[in-house]
Amino acid sequence: MTPVLLVLLASALGGGVVMAARRTLRVVEVHGESMAPGLRPGDRVLVRRLRQGRPGRRVRRGDIVVISRVGPGEGVALGGGTNLVIKRAAAVAGDPIPPGFEALGEARVPPGRLLVLGDNPSRSTDSRQWGLLPESRITGVVLRRMNA
Repeated sequence: MTPVLLVLLASALGGGVVMAARRTLRVVEVHGESMAPGLRPGDRVLVRRLRQGRPGRRVRRGDIVVISRVGPGEGVALGGGTNLVIKRAAAVAGDPIPPGFEALGEARVPPGRLLVLGDNPSRSTDSRQWGLLPESRITGVVLRRMNA
C-alpha cells in the first residue's frame, strides 16, 4: 500500500471511532446542589448514553443517571431549568420500595419504573415529589466526573 492510501485508511478508521464514541458518550454539566457533595455546580460528567429498546447494561441501584424532563401531558412533569436532571437511582424495577415511600402504594418498584433521589435531600427535587419515573426517561448513566 502506498503511504497516502495508508493515511487515508487510518483517517477513515479514526473518524469512525470518533463517530461511534459520540453516539455512545456525552458530556453533561452539573447545575444545582442536588447531588452535592459528590457533584457540584460546574462539574462535568461523562455519560454513557442509553438507547431505549436496545440490549445493553441496564440501570442498577446506586447508578447516577441523567433523566430527560417530561412536559405537560407526557406523564410525570419535572419542573424547572434545564432539559436534563441528574439523580441517583435509589431503587429499580423489582427492588423493594424504600422506607418513607409507602404512599406510592407499591411494595416493589414495578417493571419499567425507578425511584430517583438527589444526594443532597434538602436541595433536591426528586421521587419524593415526582413519584416513580418511567425508565424511558433515562438518557444515560454517569461513568465518571471529568474535573477533579
